[in-house]
Amino acid sequence: MYQRYLPYFKQIIILSLPIIVGQLGIVLMGVADVIMIGKLKPIHLAAASLANAIYFFIAILGIGTLTAVSPLVAKSKGANEPKQCASIYKQSIHAAFILSLFIGVILFVITENLHWFKQDPAVSLLAKDYLHLLNIGTLPMLLFFAIKQYSDGLGITKPSAIITIIALLINVFLNWVFIYGNLGSPKLELLGAGIATSSARAIMAISMYIYIRSNTIYKPYLKTSENIDNTLYLKQIFTVGIPSGLQYFFEVGAFAFAAIMIGWINEFALAAHQVAINIASITYMIATGISAGGSIAVGEALGEKNKKNIIDFGRAALLMGTLFMTCCAIILAAFAPNIISLYTTDAKVATMATSLLYIAAFFQISDGIQCVGLGVLRGIGDTKIPTVITIFAYWIIGIPLGYILCFKLSFNLYGVWLALLIGLSLSAWLLSKRFLRESNKINVDLVNPLTN
Repeated sequence: MYQRYLPYFKQIIILSLPIIVGQLGIVLMGVADVIMIGKLKPIHLAAASLANAIYFFIAILGIGTLTAVSPLVAKSKGANEPKQCASIYKQSIHAAFILSLFIGVILFVITENLHWFKQDPAVSLLAKDYLHLLNIGTLPMLLFFAIKQYSDGLGITKPSAIITIIALLINVFLNWVFIYGNLGSPKLELLGAGIATSSARAIMAISMYIYIRSNTIYKPYLKTSENIDNTLYLKQIFTVGIPSGLQYFFEVGAFAFAAIMIGWINEFALAAHQVAINIASITYMIATGISAGGSIAVGEALGEKNKKNIIDFGRAALLMGTLFMTCCAIILAAFAPNIISLYTTDAKVATMATSLLYIAAFFQISDGIQCVGLGVLRGIGDTKIPTVITIFAYWIIGIPLGYILCFKLSFNLYGVWLALLIGLSLSAWLLSKRFLRESNKINVDLVNPLTN
């Protein structure tokens, strides 16, 4: 097995590593925000948790939809169709604008009506302006992600990683200035984190666009043809991408709704949830990097009509995700109190967050498998049934069970997390089983760069 999959491991690592660095940079912006906000009061941490849960509940629909861009580009590249790659790039920009408008309007309405979620009024008041500031950064965030996906699909993954790391450093610096009131700035606390995050996202989008347009390596893939119906590519991005977006929406939405339920307990429980989920998101983002690398490799193999590579790249990615997240589970379980101490000095929050991290250690493996499973299924263009699987696992099983365990059986916030563990495990099993079956059924002779 080792000899069989070693070449595939190497190729996925080459594709994934820069993506992982970039994904870590994005999530570390959130980590930096939480750590720096955590130095204030628990109510600020609770407000950040509520705002981020709601924001990503909606924004993930745009991010997930745009994940369709990289496998589409990889397929076109594998089929030696550079003009199709150029058309997909152009239409991904249009898709980012459309998604930003849609998401921005929904977020504005929700932000003005936070009372719908029945949270502590003081927490909702703090979260409101912070959420408005995050919403301002939606367009640059999605523009960056669209361009990044295009570059990743071409197998050029380092530029976005470097830009993200630079933006992370800028975000930390701006947090230091605006949250705490340094260098003559007023002390803006939570609002300062919102300003810093949206500013960093704008820098990322502008930098990525300038790099793509100025670097000669992209030129063969930026020339469109008048004979190509570009609207077909916009339609294809949404056809493949919306089910992908819904997959992320239902998964992230489950965690967002979990945060809302936990907020019904008290602000300390919500603050503990924010700390624990923030830590778990670091390892999850590495898994999404492996997922993206697997998706690109499978997509390119599909474009090349190489069935063996489709199967073996997918299986190799699933193995990598499983092994990596197993190591992460061991680390989280062994060092939970030490990790939590980096986030908060509040004893009550720290105790609850440490217990949650022990549960998180168990669902690391399931989370990694289901994440990579979604990626490799996306690589073969299979998105509709996986969407149904995520709805079933999270919303038919996970969330109702979480409510019962939390409020009916008095497990409190730990019941919510145990239910999420069960939902993730079910999703992991069903998605990996589906890829193993569907990849064997593919007829590569019927494949073209746009449709499967």
